[in-house]
Amino acid sequence: MDIRILLAEDMHMVRGALVALLSLEDDLAVVCEVARGDEIMPAALEHRPDVAVVDIDLPGVDGLTAAGRLRERLPECRVLILTNLGRPGTLRRALNAQVHGYLLKDAPPRELASAIRRVAAGQRVIDPQLALDTWNSEQTPLTERETEVLQLAAEGYDPAEIAGLLRLSLGTVRNYLTTVVSKLNARNRVDAIRTAREAGWLL
Repeated sequence: MDIRILLAEDMHMVRGALVALLSLEDDLAVVCEVARGDEIMPAALEHRPDVAVVDIDLPGVDGLTAAGRLRERLPECRVLILTNLGRPGTLRRALNAQVHGYLLKDAPPRELASAIRRVAAGQRVIDPQLALDTWNSEQTPLTERETEVLQLAAEGYDPAEIAGLLRLSLGTVRNYLTTVVSKLNARNRVDAIRTAREAGWLL
């Protein structure tokens, strides 16, 4: 029986190439394609794929957030991240989201079909070099909430807007940002965002 695949990729040419590539495999079938992260859940509930192949950097909702929602609402659908983001911090975030596979887009094409089969069979697939780099890298010193606040700051929200989005007081948000700057030995908030992005701790 074919392995049913949901493909989430916002670059039309890349998505088309991936569909063409996977269509060459007798046991794989792309049953739906989406270009936005917020389209993943509705499409998955409608088509019931076995594996969702998801980019991280998607409009609407990022791929890791979408992966978490899939795990909660459709746990039988396994998630394989396919991304350009080859940073240890990003892989750690993906593993924390309990994805089943993490493959880089510059991997040889045959590896994608193999990774989908292995993920569908219940195995975990991670790019080996990235796994080694992650093993040797520094873990984030930031808490989940601190990361959330800094991510919103990186997206251009000011402290008052962040407070509203997260239902926190303005003073609490400012305290989080001050703590983040201190923990990252940064000069200011902009420097903290740069440091966290370079480490892969932010999208």
